[in-house]
Amino acid sequence: MKHWLMKSEPDSFGIDTLKKKRVAPWDGVRNYQARNFMREMAVGDRVLFYHSNAEPSGVAGLAKVARTVYPDHTSWDPKSPYFDAASTPEKPRWDMVDVRYVSTLKNFLPLGELRDIAELAEMLLFQRSRLSVQPVEQRHYDLIVKLGNG
Repeated sequence: MKHWLMKSEPDSFGIDTLKKKRVAPWDGVRNYQARNFMREMAVGDRVLFYHSNAEPSGVAGLAKVARTVYPDHTSWDPKSPYFDAASTPEKPRWDMVDVRYVSTLKNFLPLGELRDIAELAEMLLFQRSRLSVQPVEQRHYDLIVKLGNG
């Protein structure tokens, strides 16, 4: 089992939205490295659900991968904000996974506070902060869950 951090803007799709839907597609990823990370995901992998472009940004909840990677059909829809004319059903360029709600953290963990924790200093979050899907080491995942539910 692997651990991941996935970012979403809470105004468009936050942890509360996932809680209501229970399972939802994680679509709209338009970064090749983030897409490639999604291709490594397996059903049951654990996810830190991160609210980005928020005041403050930070880890809001937990999810699990419910379905492995499949083509992101929003890239074929000219009306979608995620449309990509170079992606077609015959040659899809972009992928998505489905995620399942697990829980909302008791304590929202703002980015500024996470950045101050020495044990988390090596997280990719602090080196490649704009990457919307990224791997997380188990020790970092476990510490964040502990802090969020403590």
